Amino acid sequence: MPIEENLFRAILSTKGRKTGRRHSVMLRAVRYNKKIYFSRHRPDGDWFRNAIANPDVVIEYNNVEYTGRAKLVEDAELEKKISQLKYPGESRADEKRVSIEITLYE
Repeated sequence: MPIEENLFRAILSTKGRKTGRRHSVMLRAVRYNKKIYFSRHRPDGDWFRNAIANPDVVIEYNNVEYTGRAKLVEDAELEKKISQLKYPGESRADEKRVSIEITLYE
């Protein structure tokens, strides 16, 4: 996998579910078990809903673009692990979150 860090900031680009246009946002990302994860408190954010509706996404990191496929994380234990990795040593690591998992294309 070209991304080596376990916790990093990246630009996630999704295809707008209404407009069809590219929508980009800078987010904290987690690399775990050869996948990339993004999470938030509720599933109401545009980037989150876009990734579920149109799962082909682009991640920009260190001026390199990677393409991948997103899917909703439905495993509560995995979501908990992602939060712990995303917020190490912080109380918000224990908060309930929703996550998407990105499998990068080779």
